[in-house]
Amino acid sequence: MEIDRPDTVAEVAAAFAAYEAALVGDEPDRVVAFFWDSAAVVRFGIADHQVGAAAQRAWRRAQPPLPPGRALHGTRITAFGPDTAVVTTLFGYPGDPSVGRQTQTWVRLPEGWRIVSAHVSVEAAGLVTGGPRP
Repeated sequence: MEIDRPDTVAEVAAAFAAYEAALVGDEPDRVVAFFWDSAAVVRFGIADHQVGAAAQRAWRRAQPPLPPGRALHGTRITAFGPDTAVVTTLFGYPGDPSVGRQTQTWVRLPEGWRIVSAHVSVEAAGLVTGGPRP
């Protein structure tokens, strides 16, 4: 299996950037369109979780906009062959010392790149280990 094919990494980077733009732009329908439209899709959030596309759509549409100034740090994309990739990133907001962590598994499906599993968590300031703080 070829790891980190440049074309695959570039495609997933573009999809991830478009997802992030929809997320910070408060476009819930665009955000959920990046997820696999399946009862098997899973998203674990900071204080929530959704199993299935219908649950994801309902939850996302009910959420308020993100706070302004979301910044990503240390984003990594690891591609496994031409059709699967994992994106990890740290995120934060101005004036908030906590560090958010986000992991997404992306798969190339017939309709394009989609997130099939996602996990978001927040680690309190001062507790980040294993790497530089953003």
